[in-house]
Amino acid sequence: APDFVNLLPDPRSSAASGWPVTTFAINIVGAFLLGMLLEGLARLGPDTGWRQRVRLLVGTGMLGSFTTYSTLAVDTDLFLRSHQWWAAGSYAAGTVLVGLVATTAGIAIAARLRTRPAEATQ
Repeated sequence: APDFVNLLPDPRSSAASGWPVTTFAINIVGAFLLGMLLEGLARLGPDTGWRQRVRLLVGTGMLGSFTTYSTLAVDTDLFLRSHQWWAAGSYAAGTVLVGLVATTAGIAIAARLRTRPAEATQ
């Protein structure tokens, strides 16, 4: 049987020697925070006025700068150019899939936080 543990990325590695774990972690944290932000703002009302400004400043500006999805594209391209098919595929797909889970978790937590005060008054 193949040793699947050896197929996993080494958490101490960088883009030059393996999976860029730091970039992966930053993108996942950013996806989580963006999910929380957008859900929280959506529950406060329509995307107008101060909510729209907060979304653009914090969501697009700050979290857009914090996350490094352009680096994801470059690192994936570097893996492909060096014929590291497994690293390219697992890194790209893993970032998108785990990012989706993180965003969903952020949405769920923001929804739960927002509904708690309303439940307490009933």
